[in-house]
Amino acid sequence: MASVAAARAVPVGRGLRDLQRTLPLVVILGATGTGKSTLALQLGQRLGGEIVSADSMQVYEGLDIITNKVSAQEQRICRHHMISFVDPLVTNYTVVDFRNRASALIEDIFARDKIPIVVGGTNYYIESLLWKVLINTKPPEMGTEEVIDRKVELEKEDGLVLHKRLSQVDPEMAAKLHPHDKRKVARSLQVFEETGISHSEFLHRQHAEEGGGPLGGPLKFSNPCILWLHADQAVLDKRLDKRVDDMLAAGLLEELRDFHRRYNQETVSENSQDYQHGIFQSIGFKEFHEYLITEGKCTLETSNQLLKKGIEALKQVTKKYARKQNRWVKNRFLSRPGPSAPPVYGLEVSDVSKWEESVLEPALEIVQSFIQGRKPTATPIKMPYNEAENKRSYHMCNICDRIIIGDREWAAHIKSKSHLNQLKKRRRLDSDAVNTMESQSISLDHDKEPKEKGSPGQNDQKLKCCI
Repeated sequence: MASVAAARAVPVGRGLRDLQRTLPLVVILGATGTGKSTLALQLGQRLGGEIVSADSMQVYEGLDIITNKVSAQEQRICRHHMISFVDPLVTNYTVVDFRNRASALIEDIFARDKIPIVVGGTNYYIESLLWKVLINTKPPEMGTEEVIDRKVELEKEDGLVLHKRLSQVDPEMAAKLHPHDKRKVARSLQVFEETGISHSEFLHRQHAEEGGGPLGGPLKFSNPCILWLHADQAVLDKRLDKRVDDMLAAGLLEELRDFHRRYNQETVSENSQDYQHGIFQSIGFKEFHEYLITEGKCTLETSNQLLKKGIEALKQVTKKYARKQNRWVKNRFLSRPGPSAPPVYGLEVSDVSKWEESVLEPALEIVQSFIQGRKPTATPIKMPYNEAENKRSYHMCNICDRIIIGDREWAAHIKSKSHLNQLKKRRRLDSDAVNTMESQSISLDHDKEPKEKGSPGQNDQKLKCCI
């Protein structure tokens, strides 16, 4: 409890001006369901900080339950930014838009002698704030959305056609992207079309900057304090299942029905619904598509079955997303190579009954150390970076007729059940073909035999001729 008391005693406002150069940018990483928002609120309260949400779905108005936004009461306890300010019908809000707005907010918070606390589950949003990893393309003309719309227009084209076009203007980037990864292919084409410089050349320039590395350019803030909340996977899975149940109890279905009626029903009737852009791609909305469009138009039994199917799908995709978030943290934060890789401090959150002593107090101790310009007593987590592993290497599996990007993905593919089954099937077909050829060869030999030996009468005649 001593660290908590010390944290409460940290001077804020004018008292922090002498420490302005060492004030940290606090960043809280972690999979969904680990308690990131709770810790951010507690740190914000005790340190007089302000919270910057880094969640790609929470920027939109609406769907507060499914996107797990903090309540209005919690926002009154500690000031929050970057929540519910984009119209839900906007489908072209990008990470660049987020980076530009959030970076200005962070600078403003620092200017007011406060500590910015960045928290959220969209890790590439957080990465865009910490490192120089994004590319600014041609700015849009006043009153237009030409830059963003160009990417959207490109995404409407065939993926293979786009990839072929990219291979002509930026073969290096094309070799790193799967033809089906239409978003990234379209983005690389957009960069070239709007700047005249290839995407790969931009990245080379970033990496070559002082402080840059294989994954991007230099750090943008000098004193980042990064905390990673992690839990046992089995414990987290149960927690996420319960969270879905809690969302349902809090009125999730009513929220989905209302949002569907206001923003999605018309596009569904026109068969033009889009679950790939904007808030419509939120985990938990598209999973209930069948239920929402058939409610009141089918039997109660069918409706209940579709509801159950949606709930189960939501639970599964949420757990899958949590694993993806942790992989991103390990690959892009814990094992980040180069000189611009700040330390990341892990906090175990499996047992919430020990939150104060296992999470809150250690977190306060670490942040206090950064404020005071000393090294924390906690040991940061670091994972080795495998330089030999190429995460963007190109592999073609002729057995499965698939393109695989990345050494790790390729290693996993050749061990996968689908590949092994295809391999077994191919070997069986090859074996059958060899057996057929051998049978045909034997048959041909038999056919030739009588002609070479001749009939008994022919042989006798030949013998007489010889005599």
